Amino acid sequence: MAKQRNDRQEAIRQIIREKSIRTQRALVEELQELGFSCTQATVSRDITEMGLRKLPEGIYVLSEDLHLQRMLSEFVVDVLRAENLVVIKCQPGTASGVAAAIDGAALSHALGSVAGNDTVLVVAVDGKQAADLQALVKKLGSSK
Repeated sequence: MAKQRNDRQEAIRQIIREKSIRTQRALVEELQELGFSCTQATVSRDITEMGLRKLPEGIYVLSEDLHLQRMLSEFVVDVLRAENLVVIKCQPGTASGVAAAIDGAALSHALGSVAGNDTVLVVAVDGKQAADLQALVKKLGSSK
């Protein structure tokens, strides 16, 4: 039972990071597409246990991503990708803080980051992971 809950909550973590989920029903539907049999009540308990929060725009975000979201929405200007590399353009003097927030969020997409004055370079395992990271940074960064 605990393994099933842990697997479901890990799937929720991935879904929340990859998609803009606004309702518990939408989250249940995403989980069902992944083969999890669950109800809205189960998902409601998972949301509480995991500490998910809703941004003012109405999308769910992981509590551990809130700091990352604030940093990205305040300081990121653009996000570019080349193969397995993600380049995050920031306001001058803020790149090290953005890189620290990315590292602190322990994103599975990111192997590590290097920051300059206004640019963060994040290395991903492959192009798909880099594309997922780019999408996540854009999603969290657009929440102003």
